[in-house]
Amino acid sequence: MSHYVIRLDASSTVSDPLLRISFGEPAQNDQVIPDALGALAALALPGGRSIRFNGPCSVPLAMALAHAVGHLYGYVACFDPKMEHYIVVISHHPDFHAGQLVE
Repeated sequence: MSHYVIRLDASSTVSDPLLRISFGEPAQNDQVIPDALGALAALALPGGRSIRFNGPCSVPLAMALAHAVGHLYGYVACFDPKMEHYIVVISHHPDFHAGQLVE
């Protein structure tokens, strides 16, 4: 089993994906981050308008994931459970800015 799991949500598309993320086997970030980046690469995502992440991750892992897809998509967002919305964390899209809430 991997230290981290990333899967494409069935309700999303590859050009506007929602990725469900979760921890696998217990490990530290030096093992989790390479596993997560490998799982992300295995999805062979083509890029598009946006990408959203939903699930638990450490701050170092969040930074690595966002960096890995930041130039492939118009914006990157992650789910904020306290706000019950996705929040844009990186944007190259003129209609979206960091800190903006999206569905």
